Amino acid sequence: MELHLNRVDYIQVGVTSEKTMRLLPALGKRATQKVAIGDHDGILTCFGIKKGEAVPVFKTLPGQKIARLDLGGAVGTPQEKIFVCSGSQVRGFTKKGKQFLTFEANLTETINAMHVSGADLFVCASYIYNHYCDCKDQDYYLCGDKINDITCLSSENLTRLVPVLACQDRVLRVLQGSELAYEVEVPGPPSVLELYNKDGGEEILYGTTDGKIGLVQIGESSAVTKWEIDNDKKKGGILCIDTYDIIGDGVNDILVGRDDGTVEVYGFDSSSEPALHFDHVLSESVTSIQGGCVGKEAFDEVLTATYTGWVTGLTTEPQKAEAGPGDEIRMSKETQSKVEALRAELEQLQVKVLQGREQYQQTSQSTTAVSAVPVFSVNDKFTLCQDDASYSLTLEVQTAIDNLLLQSDVPIDLLDVDKNSAVVSFSECDSEPNGNFLLATYRCQANTTRLELKVRSIEGQYGTLQAYITPRLQPKTCQVRQYQIKPLSLHQRTHSIDQDRPMNRLSLVGQFSFAEIHSWVVFCLPEVPEKTPAGESITFYFHNTFLGTQLEANYSKGECHFRSDNISTISILSDVLSKEATKRKINLNISYDNNDDSVSHTLKMIHPKLQHQLLLARKVQLIDALKELQVHEGNADFLIPEYRNILDESANLLEEYKKQPAHLERLYGMITDLFIDKFKFKGQNVKTKVSSLLEILDNYDLNSLLEFFSEA
Repeated sequence: MELHLNRVDYIQVGVTSEKTMRLLPALGKRATQKVAIGDHDGILTCFGIKKGEAVPVFKTLPGQKIARLDLGGAVGTPQEKIFVCSGSQVRGFTKKGKQFLTFEANLTETINAMHVSGADLFVCASYIYNHYCDCKDQDYYLCGDKINDITCLSSENLTRLVPVLACQDRVLRVLQGSELAYEVEVPGPPSVLELYNKDGGEEILYGTTDGKIGLVQIGESSAVTKWEIDNDKKKGGILCIDTYDIIGDGVNDILVGRDDGTVEVYGFDSSSEPALHFDHVLSESVTSIQGGCVGKEAFDEVLTATYTGWVTGLTTEPQKAEAGPGDEIRMSKETQSKVEALRAELEQLQVKVLQGREQYQQTSQSTTAVSAVPVFSVNDKFTLCQDDASYSLTLEVQTAIDNLLLQSDVPIDLLDVDKNSAVVSFSECDSEPNGNFLLATYRCQANTTRLELKVRSIEGQYGTLQAYITPRLQPKTCQVRQYQIKPLSLHQRTHSIDQDRPMNRLSLVGQFSFAEIHSWVVFCLPEVPEKTPAGESITFYFHNTFLGTQLEANYSKGECHFRSDNISTISILSDVLSKEATKRKINLNISYDNNDDSVSHTLKMIHPKLQHQLLLARKVQLIDALKELQVHEGNADFLIPEYRNILDESANLLEEYKKQPAHLERLYGMITDLFIDKFKFKGQNVKTKVSSLLEILDNYDLNSLLEFFSEA
């Protein structure tokens, strides 16, 4: 079933956070709805649309940044009371704008997630969950990892309200009072939760930071996953979800907003799993999404709010046919008045800009002038992508970006990103005295507010990547953002590991506290919560996104054990933790238990990747020669099928090769490190034999390589 939606831009407010826009209930069937939206200036704006224009209902005064917005009201009545949270405070407003509630939650951190259900208020800070009923404290829970979102289930089949937390460690935590009832494992870090049926039910939709969507049925003691949609097309992470029957088939469709600006509508055909019916790409991340009737009565639409505060509708209302070159253009009186109003507004703005420039010039020449740096908001994410073992750096600015300078004190590769239209240039850098391994400048095209980059690091080499962001503002100003490249940067948290693999063990014993050893693990590995876990010991599992090897970390006060099927991972941990302990003047008793079978096991895991890259490199080397032969002979019919196939696939082969610079060198480096590390633990220095190893790799054969490792 085809779905056609047309874009309409309504209004722009300040910069917005996720889930800060909601549609108030309609007063009549298919009547237009009012929109409530909160921004980073602390302003709550409520407006409706009349004759295509945004008409304000009310607007609050500026204040602390609004982090979340929800609707509430007595159970069984229209949910038309507006609740916003700023800092640790929750405020309530009527649909007319009268403030009826100011509630100070007893939290030291700012609230970043909120859900309202009747007289019940559920709020979450980074690690803390609080439940209040009639503003009185009810339940409290300290979470083991960062809380991204919260929702609450109520249905006839459930005897109580069931709060569900979306946590960064790829888990949905289902609570009972102040206790954890059970956990639901999901395929990625869940960023957003939404009830599939807003009137009640046990089904919850979740979206993850790596772009996956799923539906889970929550019971009082267990949960069932109904379906999952993978992110095969490598779109952005999910920031917001809503359900609404936009197709009009009587079944709720799923509306999805992503951080790369993609808006999607999933509908249900004959199967029980959703299918994509519509998608549209906006120029910035979609922070809120709602289904309803806003612009015109009886026409449904998907309403979105973006990072810089644009409220945009994708409406089912058909657009008027455009006049052709020979047709007489007839505009309705409504359209004519709108065009005239826009022209008048544009002229006023141009006058204001000229006055502002003159005023600035006069002020800057004054002897008592004080330079004012313009403040601008930056939304940045630095996340590890499991599919290609690279880090995605996404930078979004509320105004157009002029240029971006990347500087790194650790060797990293910059990978090509299709969506990126910026021009990149590299500067020579001296790695020895200054510790500079990368200096790259991205010059952006006009009106670029969002930039996506990909970098790949080398495990064992750690440091800082810095991004200097310069927007198109006067006077010129710049913001610096720093991102830590960790020693085991390509490792990702997982729920379990294969215990049957041959494992190497590293044990550390010393006079260190639980908090100290946890801070060392945070320093070494990504996706570990910065807050020291509750309890006396903790176990984390990881897998290497590049090689597929695994790591188990188990530690407590004075004792720490790491197990991995890759001896190089153990070597990196040993070196880094020894340095950290030396800095703090802590004596460590270090012991190793190495399994020789693990080396051949790791080489066999590298084998298919190395074989593919060697074959790719050989094919790419042949392309130019084969093309020359084809031109000389007039066709390629005389070539054997293998060579004809290389010519046919040449564009794809070159694209893949270009997207993975230094991939082969990276695999060579890993095998070399594995060779050195194997004998390092036996007290032997084999660096003189590395040249022989590289000769074997140049004429690669797995059996010859395994033989060399065992004989060396």
